[in-house]
Amino acid sequence: MKDDKKIFVKEGSKINLQDYDTAYTGGFEEKKNAKEKLQSDIAKLSELQYKLYASNEYSLLLILQALDAAGKDGTIKHVMTGVNPQGCEVTSFKEPTPEELEHDFLWRCCKRVPRKGEIGIFNRSYYEEVLVTKVHPELILKQNIPGINKVKDVNDEFWQSRYKQINRFEKHLSENGIVILKFFLHVSGKEQKSRFLERIDDENKNWKFSMNDIHERKYWRDYQHAYEEAISNTSTEYAPWFIIPADHKWFMRTAVGDIIVSTLESLDLKMPELSKEGKADLQKAKEILLGED
Repeated sequence: MKDDKKIFVKEGSKINLQDYDTAYTGGFEEKKNAKEKLQSDIAKLSELQYKLYASNEYSLLLILQALDAAGKDGTIKHVMTGVNPQGCEVTSFKEPTPEELEHDFLWRCCKRVPRKGEIGIFNRSYYEEVLVTKVHPELILKQNIPGINKVKDVNDEFWQSRYKQINRFEKHLSENGIVILKFFLHVSGKEQKSRFLERIDDENKNWKFSMNDIHERKYWRDYQHAYEEAISNTSTEYAPWFIIPADHKWFMRTAVGDIIVSTLESLDLKMPELSKEGKADLQKAKEILLGED
């Protein structure tokens, strides 16, 4: 699915989300088959994570962006279920704190970039700074940026500059061994409504619901446009976007898992080889252990 034209966004593409079917299932005719594929990929991911950690050359950064109720949390839970938590960290980015607002917009995410050999997952990310802030440009004024004194100053030139800053940042990460995969979980307005109603009707899911979800739903088309612009301007060879159909959770999770596994496999990860001296030390250690009473 990594190269599926209905999911993968080629660099330079001009995105119109209406061209992407939120109910697409990638050739899977049955839910059962997709789940079997996911289980197979979960097992492969566990092995690949071990090699990633042992080789200590690359790290993997997964960025998940979506509108409310699209399924970010569930995707992380189901796809990463077989991953060793010692080599994986999930960071959920909420509204910026006063301290974070005193720094550049990339600062808080930069601190959470995964170390060599590890997997980092961003549940939302610095892309909020060209999504939520684009729908609500008044939020930019809180950042005290020179020359940005009123909403009118937050113009197209400003956004183009931010896209370029993001691309430069991701290029820097890529050149330092951080493999970046970006997923937009694309849910329809109809399906989002259904999931909101489920959260309201199910007492066990009430805690997931917020009246702010209803407020933001009024800006549906604005968010669609913001995502179209962000994805069009920031999908690159070194940090590609994947528009994942999210109306069917079982396919969404399978697609994300398949892309992660195929990407790690393409790195041709190898277990580290010991030098002659290292092997000699192992043999010596074995002799010592076997010689103990």
